[in-house]
Amino acid sequence: MNSERELDLLIEELLADPQYLDHPLREALFLKHQQSLDQLARLERIARISDGFQSMARAQNSTLSERYHKQLRQLEKVARISDRYQNMMRDLNVALREASTHDPLTGIGNRRLLMERLREESERAQRHGKPYVLVILDIDHFKQVNDTWGHEVGDRVLVEIGCTMQAALRQYDLCGRWGGEEFLLLLPETALADAGQVIDRVRQDIRSLAVRVGTEALSVTASFGVAEYRLGESYSQTLSRADAALLEAKRSGRDKCVASAVASG
Repeated sequence: MNSERELDLLIEELLADPQYLDHPLREALFLKHQQSLDQLARLERIARISDGFQSMARAQNSTLSERYHKQLRQLEKVARISDRYQNMMRDLNVALREASTHDPLTGIGNRRLLMERLREESERAQRHGKPYVLVILDIDHFKQVNDTWGHEVGDRVLVEIGCTMQAALRQYDLCGRWGGEEFLLLLPETALADAGQVIDRVRQDIRSLAVRVGTEALSVTASFGVAEYRLGESYSQTLSRADAALLEAKRSGRDKCVASAVASG
């Protein structure tokens, strides 16, 4: 029996001894002892919420100090579990957000993210009177790539094109996979006259791309349809104009860039 347990027993014996009933310090000793017991009881109620498997029998055989420190350890354990759970949920939310807005193959933005940004840019353009440029590009004869080399090589080509576009764009530009072998570029606060250099860089980098297939190097080209946002129109109208320009680029021989029905390459 250690000294703390002996002290507990001594206090209880003194309080129970009739000869000390009128002692002037008995009331203070009783109140202090009762306060300690009350504090311990509150801690034990908190601990029972977090751990329903606590053994009251073992706790009764411990000193007040031992029981107090045990409950502190239990609360610290609950706090650590809570912190880990919150971190896990935060990481999960980030991963879910990433999965919902990015293409699983190329890692760049998907159609959902592109639509969100298009809506935001259209609203910003309306407020500030600054246009943006929208580009839809389609990989030329991509079906032949899949038919000749297989879909695994085709997927590698798409991944390489996604990386190439990201490297060629400015920091505030956005590229994403629109669907299949189609990609979309969004150039915020940019007029058509200022977009040419960025688009040419993307186009030339795609042309220069070489995907190794055994001892051979596979190269591709792309057709581009470009439209500058016009104040007052919806982003779907801008998309339609870019899509029409892309169709014209493909009909006129592919590996071309057409801007709002005006050829530029």
